[in-house]
Amino acid sequence: MRPKVSIIGAGNVGAACAMDIARHGYADVVLMDIVEGLAQGKALDILQSGPLHGSDAYLIGTTNYEDTADSRIVVVTSGVARKPGMSRDDLVLTNRDIVREVVRQVVTLSPRCILLAVTNPLDAMAYLAFKVSGFPRERVVGMSGILDSTRFRTFIARELGVSVDDITAFILGGHGDTMVPIPRFSTVSGMPITQLLSEDTIERLVNRTIQGGGEIVELLKAGSAYQAPGAAVAQMVEAILLDRKRVLPCSVYLDGEYGLRDVFLGVPVRLGSDGMEKVFEVALSPKEKAALERSAQAVRELIKVMKL
Repeated sequence: MRPKVSIIGAGNVGAACAMDIARHGYADVVLMDIVEGLAQGKALDILQSGPLHGSDAYLIGTTNYEDTADSRIVVVTSGVARKPGMSRDDLVLTNRDIVREVVRQVVTLSPRCILLAVTNPLDAMAYLAFKVSGFPRERVVGMSGILDSTRFRTFIARELGVSVDDITAFILGGHGDTMVPIPRFSTVSGMPITQLLSEDTIERLVNRTIQGGGEIVELLKAGSAYQAPGAAVAQMVEAILLDRKRVLPCSVYLDGEYGLRDVFLGVPVRLGSDGMEKVFEVALSPKEKAALERSAQAVRELIKVMKL
């Protein structure tokens, strides 16, 4: 029997994630949303693509939390996007209420699951899921640096005219404007990009990475990125279900690592069958450390707004 992965929220990101998981065939998927017909329609559409991908994975769409029972992994994408006139605090408070209710429901039905947080503001929502679930920190992980680093990898590859497979990008910090790309740890087949690109070029690519989500929002006019975020979550699911021990940048609860405590922040971790199995620490320069501390403070400010 294939393990069950439940995705709460059948919007664009949730559906893209479901498609990626189903295409590989290593898990059955429950796509759940409170909007009647939305999850059912998208799940049926994805299910019918199975023969084209050679996948026997089964999908259902539902409005009933009971269908998510005994999930191995629960992905939380539920929430609203920031709308015109909505302040950052408004977004945090609205999604706080949504994510809190979702987590309460799913952990009752799947008490041994691993929670993957995707709802924005991501690091704050991952912290909320951690507190509400009562799970150990290993079993609550936020998708952040995987998406940010894949954008950086894309831009580096295009700049150098090389394969994305040969590029590793290193990004720490919160998922947003305070992320901390580390060019000296970002490489092309082991060669630091600092030896391949000028400082001005690297700065341009870093800034584009930081503004990556906003650039897509501006181009779409309505909506935001979903293909790359969905694929990023699916990579986390695969690493856990197949116990691949992948070293990936994820938002996790820090308990002294990098000198930080009681905050969720993006750092390199080992993802395997137990969830977040290890945090990898690297020596940072004073400038890099200060930037990471600023990023942590920005997340703490969001957490403070939630009044947990």
